[in-house]
Amino acid sequence: MKKRNRLLQIMMAVSIIGGLLSGCGLAGVKAVPATQAASSQTETSKPAQETTTAVQTAKAEEAKPVDVYVFIAASLKNTMEKVKENYESTHPGVTIVYNADSSGTLQKQIEEGAQCDIFFSAAPKQMNALKDGGLVEEGSDTNLLVNKVVLIKPKGGKTSVTGFENITAASSLALAGEDVPVGQYARKLFTNMGILDQVMKMEINEGANVTAVLTAVAEGSNEVGVVYATDAASMPDKVEIIAEADKTKIDPAVYPVGLIKDKEASEDQKKAAAEFKDYLTSDESVMKLFTDAGFTKYTK
Repeated sequence: MKKRNRLLQIMMAVSIIGGLLSGCGLAGVKAVPATQAASSQTETSKPAQETTTAVQTAKAEEAKPVDVYVFIAASLKNTMEKVKENYESTHPGVTIVYNADSSGTLQKQIEEGAQCDIFFSAAPKQMNALKDGGLVEEGSDTNLLVNKVVLIKPKGGKTSVTGFENITAASSLALAGEDVPVGQYARKLFTNMGILDQVMKMEINEGANVTAVLTAVAEGSNEVGVVYATDAASMPDKVEIIAEADKTKIDPAVYPVGLIKDKEASEDQKKAAAEFKDYLTSDESVMKLFTDAGFTKYTK
């Protein structure tokens, strides 16, 4: 009887242990249908795929090429080429396209519908004319630089001219046209000095812009010429300064820069133009390039 009871106890214990082991196995393993597993993997990968696509799209938009058309006074060209190089190196996709000439010529081109995003003039007169014509974005123009009007001669050249006072002693004079800012400054100086009539009777080689005047003197085609101090500084081995214009006779040349209402510009182009104009007027490295070239910063 005792043996039989003991056998029953052993059998019951084995049965209980088996049940426990089976329960543990069922609790630890849960079957998942194949279709559900595949769906779960797809849902998990969606956010990563979407993020990758968004990044690629953003990069594509960021690198979208855009041209910014900038009309600059001829006297700015050398320095602005350095500005362009520096800016494009840090703004991939943006190309700065210059049109360099006399501010008067550039003004006329803009008025006639030439595509232009930014105008950088050698005098307020041309900028003000465009503002009056409704072609400048309101409040976007900034007086940025100041230049000096100087009298030059070929390097090592002989002349009896010692200053603007006796400029008529020269055999010939290189002078920018009256629609060119430096030509306008010069004529105003001669008027204030009371010698305009005598000067205009000289043998004059009239240049289309200040670069043409500088080249004429550098090549020895004319005995003297009137340019900006920065132009003279750009050719120290070709020309030398005889004198600077008297500040009591003429105001320094002021250079304003502003955004032009470009009807052909895309929104990306307008944005790029505004950013480049801001770079010109606020970046210290840009101002250093200008001051190294002989300009001074405009102050009220």
